[in-house]
Amino acid sequence: MIYPRFYADLEKYIQPGKVLLIYGPRRTGKTTLVTEYLKTTKWRYKLDSGDNIRTQHTLSSQDFSQILPYALDYDLIVIDEAQNIPNIGMALKILVDQKPHLRIIATGSSSFELAGQVGEPLTGRKRTITLYPIAQQELLLGIHNRFELKQHLSDYLIFGSYPETLTTDSHRKKMEILEDIVNSYLLKDIFTLETVKASKTLLSILKLLAFQVGQQVSFNELSSTLGVNIRTVKRYLDLLEKAFVIISVTGYSRNLRSEVTSKAKYYFLDTGIRNGIIQQYQDLDSRNDIGNLWENFIFIERLKHRQFSSLYANTYFWRTYSQQEIDIVEEHGGKLFGYECKWSEKRKNIAPKEWKITYPEASFLVVTPKNYLDYIS
Repeated sequence: MIYPRFYADLEKYIQPGKVLLIYGPRRTGKTTLVTEYLKTTKWRYKLDSGDNIRTQHTLSSQDFSQILPYALDYDLIVIDEAQNIPNIGMALKILVDQKPHLRIIATGSSSFELAGQVGEPLTGRKRTITLYPIAQQELLLGIHNRFELKQHLSDYLIFGSYPETLTTDSHRKKMEILEDIVNSYLLKDIFTLETVKASKTLLSILKLLAFQVGQQVSFNELSSTLGVNIRTVKRYLDLLEKAFVIISVTGYSRNLRSEVTSKAKYYFLDTGIRNGIIQQYQDLDSRNDIGNLWENFIFIERLKHRQFSSLYANTYFWRTYSQQEIDIVEEHGGKLFGYECKWSEKRKNIAPKEWKITYPEASFLVVTPKNYLDYIS
């Protein structure tokens, strides 16, 4: 089954003389997105792969006499897994500069490789979109209505929303898919780097973060627990972010001594991956981490919504040394918005006293299973 994607009409994002870069984790449907678009395009196109040795040789050469004939007589060039081509950024720059009519799409699963190669060469010559696991907002595009989404909410929290996990109703099959992604694909790009040797350390970091979702993380504690120096911990965390496994958030403050800003919180790009790393797939009723899982889910779905809506915001959490806190803080349009994620709807929740005193102009909303779709779609 092909799920509807917000970026399905790639024509809106393609421009002559520019490169459309499509980033995202492995197995999120980047290749499917592109191949489905090519079925309807009016342009004469070439679809190629960065895994192709001849393509690697041609496009990494930086030789005009090799690179320009590669695109001869085509309107559109599509290169899947482009990060596998050395010097790909320079090759794409040569193509768009010398053939201003040409349209180019390049996909990549590991942003730390692809972005590092294309950043400077393609300055002013690219547009970027990120394809995450399928969003709740995308599932509303003809697959489910709001009532049905809420009925299946526990499945999204436990098994996430990678396309493959959504295509089966079997919990066992969902677990097998997640185990395969975690063991075979999740860290594949990181391990291709010669500087990363300690795979056990990376997995240990992920397990520790999985148990601390929604909590502030201490680099010193990670360093002590893992037996590696803080510099290594920070480097590995940075790699995990660039490989679309986790995302970090810092504390919000206007330089008040009572506010905590020295630590970060980490969320996983997909709750199913988080659960797969620690192999916890039990029902929500028997879990003691449902609050943290809910917060992770809401944070990531809101992230997807902001991207779809072109809502550019700075995102934080807020906490004071007196233990008052707000899960998600957004700053955009010159205004401040506070959001608290609560799985239980039994208690009425109000904004923390210090928040109302310190930021009286800020808004506050409690996000629950009852109203979450209004917040993320």
